[in-house]
Amino acid sequence: MSLPRDMDGRLSAWAWPGGYPLFYLDGENSVLCVECARKSDEEEFPQFRPIAADVNWEDRSLYCDNCSEQIESAYGKD
Repeated sequence: MSLPRDMDGRLSAWAWPGGYPLFYLDGENSVLCVECARKSDEEEFPQFRPIAADVNWEDRSLYCDNCSEQIESAYGKD
């Protein structure tokens, strides 16, 4: 599976079409925010190399396993 990328070659933050927020998974099923996935893809955090991406549809309690930032939800209620 190829990972979604922007026109500049960086991992995408949003699904197209639709503009839904993406998150990434590494080989150990660690959840990654876009910024950590991008850093891993660029060799800054090689232990978190992303291998899959998905839209966070409704999970308001989804957090990055690397930096602990909350990952935006497309439809989750506040």
